[in-house]
Amino acid sequence: MAFYAYLLRCNDGSYYAGHTDDLEVRLTQHQSGALGGYTAKRLLVTLVWSDSFMERDQAFRVERQLRGWSRAKMEALIGGKWELVQALARNRQG
Repeated sequence: MAFYAYLLRCNDGSYYAGHTDDLEVRLTQHQSGALGGYTAKRLLVTLVWSDSFMERDQAFRVERQLRGWSRAKMEALIGGKWELVQALARNRQG
């Protein structure tokens, strides 16, 4: 079974990070507002990034990591700009 970490772009331009074991179902839940909370207040939402993992703990760790990232770093990840992701990580570390 695969597990996923994902990023959604909300209608207000903000990002939401989450994890799940069924990405299609979870995306439908977010898009319909069925989950309530953050994304339900910011519909429509669009999946902008996801990655799969063998274990739920791995997907959850990535979700938590993404929630601590700056907007610029998330956008670099979404754009596949790995060197920029690394540079932004180094800048934040001092």
